[in-house]
This record gives sequence, structure tokens and C-alpha cells, in this order.
Amino acid sequence: MKAHCFRKWYFFVPLALLAAVGIGFIIMLLWNSLMPIIFNLPTITFWQALGLLILSRILLGGFGGHGKRHHHQMHKHMREKWENMTPEERERFHQNMHHHAWCCKKSERSHSESNI
Repeated sequence: MKAHCFRKWYFFVPLALLAAVGIGFIIMLLWNSLMPIIFNLPTITFWQALGLLILSRILLGGFGGHGKRHHHQMHKHMREKWENMTPEERERFHQNMHHHAWCCKKSERSHSESNI
């Protein structure tokens, strides 16, 4: 793995916070417009809505993406593709992955571009 690259965090951290705030407000608006009328429940605040989001992710969806089975199937698929590649295709794939790596240093990127 390459050295830590903090540039990507400058983009993803604010984006994740913005998404959490947006989803929290959507949950709050949906709850407050539906639940008091349908089930005679009280309205909730933004922080309660965010808590509901976190609780539902823990209980129902988790935070791990597609799960272990999907990861295993994807790994098996990629291994089969790799085994069916010629040595030239493997080298080209390796160079392309190195070129598109997010944490690739500028000097390494320019070095890989000269090899392509």
C-alpha cells in the first residue's frame, strides 16, 4: 500500500458530513410529516433523526457495504480474470492501476506515465 494520502480526505470528509446532514433532515421531515398522523407519535428533532439513521444502519444494514459474500464473489471473479490474462495484459493492467491510484505521489505518477 502506498504512503498515506490526505488529499482525498479533503474531499470525502466534507461530502460525508453533508450527506449525513442531508439524510438526517430527510428522515426528520418524513418522520414529522407521517408518523404523528399515522401512528400518533411525537415529532422528532434533527439529532433524534440522525440517531434513528445510525440505529437503523446498525440493526438492519450495517456499515460494511455489500458484506463478505459479495466480497468473496468479487475476489473470485477478479482472480479468474487475472489467471486468464497474458503476461502483457497483466503488466498493462498493473501499470494502469498504478497510474490511477489515488495515493500515487506526483513523482511516481509522472514516472508511470513515461512507461505507458
